[in-house]
Amino acid sequence: MPTPTINPDFAPVLEALGNGAGDFFLAAGLYQAHKISFGAAAARAGLRYEEFHYRLKEHFGHGFVVADETVERKRGQVRMALR
Repeated sequence: MPTPTINPDFAPVLEALGNGAGDFFLAAGLYQAHKISFGAAAARAGLRYEEFHYRLKEHFGHGFVVADETVERKRGQVRMALR
């Protein structure tokens, strides 16, 4: 399998965001797209759980992604409980 490469036009932006920015944003993007878990994304970014959560909030405005299906399932459970 060939090694993936990044578009060199991203280099100045990533450099301005600090060491490891490329790994963080790739891991964060895969997590946001529901392709890998939070824990897997943190590990691939080379960050501890808390650090990854903090950086997600810093750059994306939230730390965790809750799937629509989870919200709908919980909403249904609450409705059943209130009957």
